[in-house]
Amino acid sequence: MSTRYDIAVIGAGMAGASIAAELAPHAKVLIVEAESTPGYHATGRSAAFWEECYGGPGVAPLTLASGKYLRQHDLLAPRGALYLGRAEDEAKIDAFMESFGGTGVHIDKLGRASLEQRVAGLRPEWTLAIAEPACADIDVAGLHQHYLSLARQAGAELRTSCPLESAEREGEGWRLSFGQRGEAQAHVLVNAAGAWADEVAGLAGAKALGIGPLRRTVIQLRTDPPPPSDLPLVLDISGRFYFKPEHGRLWLSPHDETPSAPADVAPEELDVAIAIDRFEQVVDWRVAAVERKWAGLRSFAPDRLPVYGFDAARDGFFWFAGQGGFGIQTAPAAARLGAQLLLGLARDEMTEALDASLYSPERLA
Repeated sequence: MSTRYDIAVIGAGMAGASIAAELAPHAKVLIVEAESTPGYHATGRSAAFWEECYGGPGVAPLTLASGKYLRQHDLLAPRGALYLGRAEDEAKIDAFMESFGGTGVHIDKLGRASLEQRVAGLRPEWTLAIAEPACADIDVAGLHQHYLSLARQAGAELRTSCPLESAEREGEGWRLSFGQRGEAQAHVLVNAAGAWADEVAGLAGAKALGIGPLRRTVIQLRTDPPPPSDLPLVLDISGRFYFKPEHGRLWLSPHDETPSAPADVAPEELDVAIAIDRFEQVVDWRVAAVERKWAGLRSFAPDRLPVYGFDAARDGFFWFAGQGGFGIQTAPAAARLGAQLLLGLARDEMTEALDASLYSPERLA
């Protein structure tokens, strides 16, 4: 006899853990994770920053709405960010500034003199930048464990090493099969499966929304000189790199977005080489060693906005996916909004200014 739940959440990364924590005080919740450890994929491979502009103007409201919660729980540490540009990038800089007008994001345009004070050894062609003083490092593991703990304290059950094999409608609910790990029944199925979101939809008989996984590479460098601890997060206005200090080392990404099947991905040597080449075009620091390298999957809907809400054509199927590289920094507001949409609860201070229609799966149907 399978156990009955009100809600089954597929995926125990940041998306699944956070929405389960918001749902569990109101319902009997099961969290199901295919891996032996929650957060093994995208959550465990994040570059760990909270950056108000990351993801674009459509994502900024979720990021801003999450900031107070993250600060209250001591999960952010000040960092600051710079979007660098060259003379030929001035139109991109201006367009970026204009695109965030009215969003509440605080950004300022800087010239070369200000840049030299913030980034030592900056090569002379980098003459323009946008500064975002509110950018912060985020304690990803701490936030993930925070949500798993809240879910558990509210009575949610977590099953790991438990891949979903089938999901069939039975009456007004779902019968879920996990192969040798047994079955469960749930009234609502929440798809928080990250890179596997469209696959889970297929198992449940819902139409895929085109949520595509993209590989992102990050490497850890030992440099000469070492990066100063107060170095801001440095990004390219053209989206070709970003880097930040981390415990005396440098985390660097070529900002790659290579389409991939859902998998446990690994970095490609070509992407590592591209990252180093781009970094050496920015500053005159010597790369002494590549100490670590990893890759993760960032999953986007076709319009690169997240997907929160019930499927229009499949009863009891709730999307909580497509959160790209911004799913961690938006987790508090996204999870609160997702739970309110699923349960029919009123908005609160965190979510009252959010336009849920921007994120509805109906826009992609």
